[in-house]
Amino acid sequence: MMRPRKSDKHLPPCVYQRHGAYYLVKRNKWTRLGADLHEALIAYAGTVTVAGSGGMAKLIDKVYIAHSPKLSANTRKVYKQCAGRLKRNFQEFDPHQVKPKHVAELKMLMAEHPIMANQVLGFLRICFAYALEWQLVDSNPTIGIKPYPTKKRTRYLTDAEFSAIREKANAVLQIVMDLCYLTGQRVGDVLAIQRKDLRDDGIYFKAEKTGSQVVVAWSPGLKEVVARAKKLNPGVIHLNLLVGIQKKPLSYHTVLTYWWDACEKAGIEDARIHDMRAKSATDARDQGFDAQSLMGHGSASMTERYIRNRKIPVVTGPVMKGGKK
Repeated sequence: MMRPRKSDKHLPPCVYQRHGAYYLVKRNKWTRLGADLHEALIAYAGTVTVAGSGGMAKLIDKVYIAHSPKLSANTRKVYKQCAGRLKRNFQEFDPHQVKPKHVAELKMLMAEHPIMANQVLGFLRICFAYALEWQLVDSNPTIGIKPYPTKKRTRYLTDAEFSAIREKANAVLQIVMDLCYLTGQRVGDVLAIQRKDLRDDGIYFKAEKTGSQVVVAWSPGLKEVVARAKKLNPGVIHLNLLVGIQKKPLSYHTVLTYWWDACEKAGIEDARIHDMRAKSATDARDQGFDAQSLMGHGSASMTERYIRNRKIPVVTGPVMKGGKK
């Protein structure tokens, strides 16, 4: 796996200076180009050809442009980061040169970050699926490279923990926390609430990730939170309910920074901002509400992934035969 140079950045790809001479290194084979740099560059130009596809970087950019319209905004951001990582690691490769061993090496290099590794491998798999369709390669080198196993998150944010974090949060984060909990929606969808979404019957949401639609009915608590949100920036007229600095919509990154700061001050560990959605679903179920409809899920199995604190059933065993009870 070729990685960005830390030295000799003036040299072309795959060219290295060793023992007073310049060498072209391909697949661990060292080919001497010459002792003089000018001589070596002339030799390099005569031995290196550029593939018609334009290289891996060009493929990755082309796939990102072609595939991104199908994705949500958050997924596009993730894939953009993946694209950057892939272009750095495969900067000296053409698509047909990437083999399963190179993909496996990339996976190994990212072993300490399994979730990110799976995202990068997933996007690389998409890139080669397009490359096959465009007849740039004859096979997909990602086939057979398994993603890292990740454990299902079971963390439940208790009422005491939620209150402790909220107590240390600033006024903006308190409103976001309350809206996330009371509506059961994703943080990004809460930040995207516009004033036109505040209907007579409740708050209208269209999930950015799935496109599902739901109206969360008004409750006294929900009305109170929205009233606080409107008072955050008095005199500011904006389409969005939540507005950050410079009269721009409140960003996810800003809220996440507020969350980390509040968690640290409250001394609450392993609390992720997405845990609020799981807490909302779990508490809605326990209170007898329709958690699936609240979450906007098309199936009960999807909602079950968010449910925490699963209740242990109390059952009755069979009666002993022979008259004994």
